[in-house]
Amino acid sequence: MTATFLSNCLRKPLSLVVLGLIILFFPSYSQSQGINVILDTDIDSDVDDVGALAMLHTLADHGRVEIMGVIVTSDDPFAPGCTSAINQYFGRPDIPIGVEPGIALNNHSRYTRQISQEFPAAISRYAEAEDAVQVYRRLLANAQDSSVVLISIGHLTNVARLLDSSPDSYSDLSGVELVAKKVKLWSCMGGHFPEGKEANFYRPDPASTVHSVQNWPGRVVFAGWEIGQEIITGGLFLKNYLPEDSPLWRAYELYNNFSGRQSWDQASILYAVSPEKAYWELEERGQVVVAEDGSNKWEPGDTSNQAYLKVNHAPEELAKIIDALMVGIYSDGF
Repeated sequence: MTATFLSNCLRKPLSLVVLGLIILFFPSYSQSQGINVILDTDIDSDVDDVGALAMLHTLADHGRVEIMGVIVTSDDPFAPGCTSAINQYFGRPDIPIGVEPGIALNNHSRYTRQISQEFPAAISRYAEAEDAVQVYRRLLANAQDSSVVLISIGHLTNVARLLDSSPDSYSDLSGVELVAKKVKLWSCMGGHFPEGKEANFYRPDPASTVHSVQNWPGRVVFAGWEIGQEIITGGLFLKNYLPEDSPLWRAYELYNNFSGRQSWDQASILYAVSPEKAYWELEERGQVVVAEDGSNKWEPGDTSNQAYLKVNHAPEELAKIIDALMVGIYSDGF
């Protein structure tokens, strides 16, 4: 990666060279400090889910995270195969993948079918993925207490199913009890703050959003629509620095031919792995109320287990960090 990166730098505009060299010479991250992550993604309609998963693989390559599993909350039949192909490309074909079983399927994505068919994958059909709740419960039961970060970047059907789950062979705890014992942070891309209506909360299953938000027993930080809206990534930087045989390159080509895309999902990743960084302010006094239609409003009040991110950093600077992580360039200083 380093030799290829330096070779590419010699042919790129100076601004990109400076960005790359700044990031390249930071020290690597200690393996002992990795964060245990479960990603819950609706990897189908938008391409930022692919970028977010690529970020996690870069972070895993440098010991910053361990990707415990990926929950695919999608009705696209090729979504788990697409996820599997990305995981295999990055050298992690055995990451467990869970889906919601028994639902009606409909291919509506611009890229999932192509990625799942053009790249090697351990999973080729939706039915080959495990039940999401079983994956959740197994991974959490085997984890150390208060050691797991859940990052959700899609609608919350499977999060609600986890909370509703009953004791089983993996654990004698209920879903709520298991989450309370094992999960230290839920980084949720969802909502529009301080009030509004955002797709992950209202589509297609607002009842699961209401249930998840009301019953989550631990710390949750929401990255609302307004956070990622101004952070544009996945443009020419990605096109120029990735090989064309990368599923990330192919997904962004298929989605909008590298014309740039908002980074809603990537913002949740960046916060989850670097919560101590001042990229955003936290509004912690109050809690979110979600209506039956999935719209939300922040009600000011006492400090609770909930918070939401507020803009505190130039979106152009955040875009540089996210673009770099998506293409495999790592900095311990981000």
